[in-house]
Amino acid sequence: AGLLEPPDGGEVTISGEPAGALNDDGRTRLRRHNIGFVYQYHHLLPEFSALENIIVPQMIAGLPLRKARSRAGELLKTLGLAKRRNHRPGKLSGGEQQRLALARAWVLQPRVLFLDEPTAHLDPAATRAVEDIISRIDASGTRIVMVSHDLGQVRRLASEVLFMHSGQLVERARAERFLDNPASEAGKAFLEGRLLW
Repeated sequence: AGLLEPPDGGEVTISGEPAGALNDDGRTRLRRHNIGFVYQYHHLLPEFSALENIIVPQMIAGLPLRKARSRAGELLKTLGLAKRRNHRPGKLSGGEQQRLALARAWVLQPRVLFLDEPTAHLDPAATRAVEDIISRIDASGTRIVMVSHDLGQVRRLASEVLFMHSGQLVERARAERFLDNPASEAGKAFLEGRLLW
């Protein structure tokens, strides 16, 4: 869905517009600013400070340094990381690193933000802080598409569930309906805690 690999069929659109275009070499590239990613392992730039990690993508997108620095500083303040602005990622806790990764993705105001289990390996307090940021990003108008195996998290954050099994979409439903009464046998088995492999 994020066009990290070329699709072998179909088309990916965001609000009716193609999400990618072909480069000269025939590879699919994303239309700038439409899609953001935050992975389980955040892939921050280790040699840069927290502030610089948010400035860099803005500079790549063509924003002037002064504006990029100002937006980065405001975002760090909003997300409770202002005191860590000059720290490199290696000096931040796991939860702080993930909040920084979310800030870096959010600063470009993508239409869609893909999250790959963004709270995996975090303690409950850090998980709550990350979930609060995800809710803020969602409220800002960015559509969140998140992978999660945490049913409590799904109940807290999701409005819709797309249940996948063996690489196939098995069920699509409102979150409450899926969690309370899944239509598929695989969905029922998963919610009952049975292993599906």
